Amino acid sequence: MTTSRALLEGETLAAAVAGLDGWAVKGGKLHKEYVFTDFVEAFGFMAGAALCAERRNHHPEWFNVYRTVRVDLSTHDAGGITLWDVELAKDFDAVARRS
Repeated sequence: MTTSRALLEGETLAAAVAGLDGWAVKGGKLHKEYVFTDFVEAFGFMAGAALCAERRNHHPEWFNVYRTVRVDLSTHDAGGITLWDVELAKDFDAVARRS
């Protein structure tokens, strides 16, 4: 059984990423770019996503310019992508749908 902080690799990683909408592996991290209608919507997404991240005590690397938010997720103590990242990606997508 895989724990949430066990490193995902190979086919397991590919299957996990295939189950996510618009996410890809880039630079050893889960990566997605969200594009909103304007800065206020992008900032609203970041505020909601921050609350999800804080609840999970798992925080993203992200970058915002105007209406675009770039997100990278990895579990540093595991040395890569874990189920913890996949679950946070799903949380972020749910927040984006509400934004």
